[in-house]
Amino acid sequence: QVQLVESGGGLVQAGGSLRLSCTASGRTFRGYGMGWFRQPPGKEREFVAGTSATTYNTYRTNSVDGRFTLVRDNANTLTLQMNSLKPEDTAVYYCAAARGRSASSREDEYAYWGQGTQVTVSS
Repeated sequence: QVQLVESGGGLVQAGGSLRLSCTASGRTFRGYGMGWFRQPPGKEREFVAGTSATTYNTYRTNSVDGRFTLVRDNANTLTLQMNSLKPEDTAVYYCAAARGRSASSREDEYAYWGQGTQVTVSS
């Protein structure tokens, strides 16, 4: 069956860095968008960054632009490099594979989800 597995979360001090990885198995996602979402404590899940089938990267408005870098390593592997982390970046981070080619910010445009990895940024 299809599985998306995230890794790389953890505890880091403000200003530090983490690299999240996502590996999909069970089928190829060549030709499909992939992305990262996050859910801060007590809040709804939100789009962080995504890449379309043509590897065009998109970012959430301002809050991570310039700090987070998304790389589509291959059809089934996605990396999110997070630098200059802030306490407000604390969240469970989820990898997702889209239903189509685009990197949508809408959750319902994604068909497959990982279990999530916790990122905690201390002040």
